[in-house]
Amino acid sequence: MSDEFRKNLLGPEPTYLPEETDVVARLEAGDEAVDLAARFPTSSQVWATLADEAFADGRPVESYAYARVGYHRGLDALRRAGWRGTGPIPWEHEPNRGFLRALYALGRAAAAIGESEEVDRIDKFLDASDPTAKAAIEG
Repeated sequence: MSDEFRKNLLGPEPTYLPEETDVVARLEAGDEAVDLAARFPTSSQVWATLADEAFADGRPVESYAYARVGYHRGLDALRRAGWRGTGPIPWEHEPNRGFLRALYALGRAAAAIGESEEVDRIDKFLDASDPTAKAAIEG
């Protein structure tokens, strides 16, 4: 656990999502994210990848839609992992990265379509989840 998450000993414990070994293996093997979405519809990682691809292709509305699905699927997974709506979601734990990437992609696409209130809300949520996540995603 990083020092960032040790500071508040009275706060909620960090949430760690389970590994998605099949998803990771398929992505590393070169499977297309669009094909994997049908096979692994609960994977935030797959939806975040689709959001990134759509955004890179200049399709911010599609990126927004993909990111929104990844965000909601991630919230479901976080709740199953014990998250109660607050507390750290560490970037350093690789399985958390799909959710954090989907959250980031949602904010990026929201900015591109002019939804400023959502951008602010997402920035706060991402920072509260892990203050290092945004820089890691952008880096």
